Order: sequence, then structure tokens, then C-alpha cells
Amino acid sequence: MAGARTNPWLVLLVLTTGFFMIMLDTTIVNVAIPAMSTGLNTTLDQILWVLNAYILVYAVLLITAGRLGDLYGQRNLFAIGLLVFTVASALCGLAQNPVELIGARVLQGVGGALLTPQTLAILTSIFPPERRGAAFGIWGGVAGLATLAGPTVGGAIITYIDWRWIFYINVPIGIAALVATFLVIPDLRPGRRHGWDIVGMVVATAGLFAIVFGLIEGERYNWGQIESYPITIPEVIGVGVALMVLFVIWERFQAEPLVPLSLFADRNFAVANWIAAAISFGMLSMFLPFTIYLQSARGFSALVAGLTLAPMSLMSMFTAPFAGRMADRVGGKYILMTGILLFTIGMASLGLVAGPDSTWINFLVPAAVAGLGIGMTFAPMTTVAMRNVSPRVAGSASAVLNTIRQLGAAIGSAVIGALLQNRLAITLHDQAVSHASALPDAFRSQFIAAFSNVSSKGFEIGTGESGARLPGNLPPSVAHQLSVVAHDVFVSAYIDAMKSTFVLPIAFLLFTALTTVLIKRRPRAAVQQEPKEEVRAATG
Repeated sequence: MAGARTNPWLVLLVLTTGFFMIMLDTTIVNVAIPAMSTGLNTTLDQILWVLNAYILVYAVLLITAGRLGDLYGQRNLFAIGLLVFTVASALCGLAQNPVELIGARVLQGVGGALLTPQTLAILTSIFPPERRGAAFGIWGGVAGLATLAGPTVGGAIITYIDWRWIFYINVPIGIAALVATFLVIPDLRPGRRHGWDIVGMVVATAGLFAIVFGLIEGERYNWGQIESYPITIPEVIGVGVALMVLFVIWERFQAEPLVPLSLFADRNFAVANWIAAAISFGMLSMFLPFTIYLQSARGFSALVAGLTLAPMSLMSMFTAPFAGRMADRVGGKYILMTGILLFTIGMASLGLVAGPDSTWINFLVPAAVAGLGIGMTFAPMTTVAMRNVSPRVAGSASAVLNTIRQLGAAIGSAVIGALLQNRLAITLHDQAVSHASALPDAFRSQFIAAFSNVSSKGFEIGTGESGARLPGNLPPSVAHQLSVVAHDVFVSAYIDAMKSTFVLPIAFLLFTALTTVLIKRRPRAAVQQEPKEEVRAATG
């Protein structure tokens, strides 16, 4: 198989297969929540931890996993991560209670974290700088496709098979990818052996855990005290930030730092990391409310909601490789700027055409435009970040980029969750007042009160919900009338809240597009003259 080992495109195929599974599982579980909750008889808190346990462990361990790849070989860590993730997927499918499922999801997060940083690190080592854009284009296309395809694939599996198969499907793919790993991927080793930096690992892990935990659990505890423990969510996040500051100070004085801070001396790497966080923030900030709109306000099934966004996935998949090649030829700055602007225009258009009677046809063109933008974003962003990175520190650089992306997504989810609830409390009251005139006088005040107090009692936004608990013991005819009007109130209120919520991520993404001007273009001649001895040595 020596010939296969020297073919970087075969290596890319194996790497992206494993990476696709990891990214798919960050979104595919979302649409399975009702089915899993029913099948395992779980509480809301337990089912939320099925989602959050994976994200928390995955985000926290990425930096440590990058160093492990530098220490023991990126192919070996990729294989271990793939094995752990595949076994954990089988355990998720076999889980008989919520505790078993959450534990298996934690193990999935460990596998995903071990695997992810190695993908970009290996690509950086086996592709010369002037060809990395095309490789990163495919890698970025897979990342965008997996993230967007999760709801579609998950909806189809749940509709036609069973929720357990969203995990079982990973097993044969994982086994095939594991075998191919040792047949195709070369055993890359850094030019010199790195140290462990135990203190850096512990401090970074604790700091990231506190920040990510606080962000994903903040809304659950109303950003206040955590149950009976004498600590609040803001204090947890504050401790996490303080630990990360301590981590940076510690790293400055280490001969072999866990994260070489010299990476950020490259302006393009620093700017690309900022853009990665901003894109993740913007995507989560708009996908979350829009997905709820499709299923709760429009009443689409999980499958139909996923298919509505399918044009975005398809357009992204076909665009990303071409965007990567163009980034090799002309640089990533203006492609990246165009991609961010197109994604923003597409998502803004989705919000604009969203109405109480909108169909998938209304969303077709906006979704395609947004997908075109995503395809022109991930590949150039990765190329800008990793092009100047030496293969010796590629594991650390990849881990930093992916960690910052996850932090951006966590912040986006937390911010938009709080903003959406705040806006929904206002719009529900306003729409209740507006619609109350259609009800008998005797029930108007009760009807308005039910929506006015909803924020203190908890929002109900599941499919078919009206957004509030209506008064009981009503005559059947009145109860039916109130139910119909209440549903109209919820739909109108949610659409109003979603549209006003979109303003923040749209403005933020427009600002992010402007910051791409900070990217430095490298002269083409400089790229062509860059020595390739290190790449040749790595690939053998």
C-alpha cells in the first residue's frame, strides 16, 4: 500500500469520513429529542444533557488532544478517536436509560475531541501550502454539509426507522474508516518531540469546562445560582475566564507550551480564529430560532424541516472545493468576505419571507444563497488560518481553531436563547392584546393574562403548542375558540420575535465581513518558493 500512502487525496477521503461523523453528531441529535424522551421516559433536564454532555466534553478536550497528536502521532490519535467514537455510538444505540445514554455521549465527545484536531494537522503536513486551499475546501465543505445535514438525516431516520439508528449508522462507517486509516494515512511525526505541559493541560481544561458549562447551562438556571450550590452561573464563567488568563500567562514562560502563542503573531491566523468564532456565533444565532419556527410555528415535521434546509447543504457541498481552489490562486480575503456577505443575505432573506403560511418553496432561493455563502466561507477561512502554520505545530493550531469555533457556537446559543425569550415575552403579550378582540368579553382578561405571565412560568414552544397555559374549566365551544386564537397568537408572536432576534447576528456578521480586510495577502511568488522538505519528510 505504499502507493496509497503517498496519495494525499486518498488520505483526505479517509480523514473527512471520520470528521463527517463527528460533525454530524453535533446536530443530528437535536431532531431526535422528542423520540428519545419518549423512548427512555426522560425528564427535560436529562434529555438536554444528552445534547450538552457531548458538546461540553468535545469543546473542552480539543486543545489537549492537539498536543497528544503532536506527542504520539496524529494518525494514531485519529485512529484512537475513531475507535472510541464508534464504540460509543454503539453504546448510545444500546442505552436503556438516560444515564447510560448520557455516559455514552460523554465517551462520544472524547472520541470526537481526539479525532478532530488531527484532521487539519495531517492535511497541513501532507499538502504543500499552494495546494492546501483545495484540500481545506473539501474539509470545509464536509464540515458545513455535516452540520446542515444533521436535521435532514436525523429526521429521515427517526421517521422511517428508529431514533437508535442515528447512532448505529456510525458503526459500519467507523469500522471501515478505521481500517482505511492504517492502510492509507501515513504515520506523521513532528520534527522534534514535544513536552507534556501538564499544568497547561489542567488549567486550560478547567477553564474551558467552566466557560462552556456556564454558557450552555446559563438559561436553565436563569443565569443565577446553580441549584443549592453556593455559586452562580456568572461566577462559574468568571472563574473560567480567570483560568484562561492564567493559562495564557503560564504559556508565555514555557519552553514547550501547550498552545504556542507565537501562532497568534501571524496576523492571518489570529484574524481567521476571530472569524471562525464569529461565523459559529452567527450560524447558531440564526439556525436555532429558524429551526424552532419551522417545526413549532409552521408545524413542519422533523423530516420536512430538514429538507427545507437541504438546498443550503447541497450548495455548500458543491461550492466549498471550488472556493478552496480559488483561495489557492487569488488568496482567501475577498472570497471569505463575499461568502460571509452571501450567507448573511441568505439568512436575512429566510427571516424576511418567514410567515404563518410560508412553504418550502418560499425558502428555496434564500437557503441556496446562504449555502453558497457557507461554501465560500469555511474553506478560505481554514486556508487563511493554516497556510502559514508549520506541520510541527499543526496539531496545536488545529485544536485552537476548532476550540474557538466551539466557543463561538456556545456563546451564540446562550445569547440568542436569552434574547429570543426576552423578545417572545413582549411579542406574546402584544399579540394576545391584539387578538383578544375576537373573544367574548368575559374571557379576554384571562386570555391576555395567560400570555403576559408566560415568561415566569416557562415558554412552551413544541409543535402544536400555543405558547402559554390557557385557563381550564371552560365550556367546550369557548375552549376551542381560545385554543385556535391562542395558536394564532403564538405563531404571530414567534415570527415577530424571531425577526427582531435576527437583527443582532445579521449586524454582527456584517461587521465580521468588514474585518476580513485585516487579512494579509501573500504574494503568489512567495507561496511558490516556499520550501517543501518538511512536507516530503512527513509523508515519507
